[in-house]
Amino acid sequence: MTFTGDKNFIEPVKEMMLSSRESVVKYMMPLGLHHLFAWGHHYGPEPWCEVPGARPDWLPKYYHNANETGIGFDRTTSGSNAVSQYNSPLREQFNDIGTCPENLILWFHHVPWNHGMKSGKSLWDELCYTYDSGVQEVRDYQKTWDKLEKYVDAERFGHVQSRLKIQSRDAVWWKDACLLYFKQFSHMPIPYDIERPVWELEELMKIKLDMTHHN
Repeated sequence: MTFTGDKNFIEPVKEMMLSSRESVVKYMMPLGLHHLFAWGHHYGPEPWCEVPGARPDWLPKYYHNANETGIGFDRTTSGSNAVSQYNSPLREQFNDIGTCPENLILWFHHVPWNHGMKSGKSLWDELCYTYDSGVQEVRDYQKTWDKLEKYVDAERFGHVQSRLKIQSRDAVWWKDACLLYFKQFSHMPIPYDIERPVWELEELMKIKLDMTHHN
């Protein structure tokens, strides 16, 4: 409301804002993955995180459970049984890998890498495409915002533009870190028609943020 009443500005910005949550989910915690954050901050990924003496449920590996057979946390009646906290019919829906919504599937199930998804893709490919779509949506936000320069004062335009650059870099950081790390377990290639990783896993595993600049 403080920018302009022009619908040529409002419509694309509204679309950005309404879709942005799911875009972040796609490149940070897709398909029900959770708690892949770095130990000392929540800005970046650290699915490999190991902290001697830490409670297991403070560490990403407790939640993603990636191994040679698959990925995800088994919360079904044959796993932790957390699914029993839900009332019917949700309990039964979430408990069955065939009916569990795919955006929650890795929250409720430890899923084989080659599990067939509704798209016809394997779980691994679906995971890769989902991470990549999050990156591409953030790139689209940059394009959308840059086209709107004439509607916004220079200071606020530059501020949002800078934030979107940060988000775009962060999205690639998350995608590369998670896919390169999980690829060690899936032993499957990142589909060749999506954006290639630009980082080496070894580089990403060395990143330590100085949080004095982030608070």
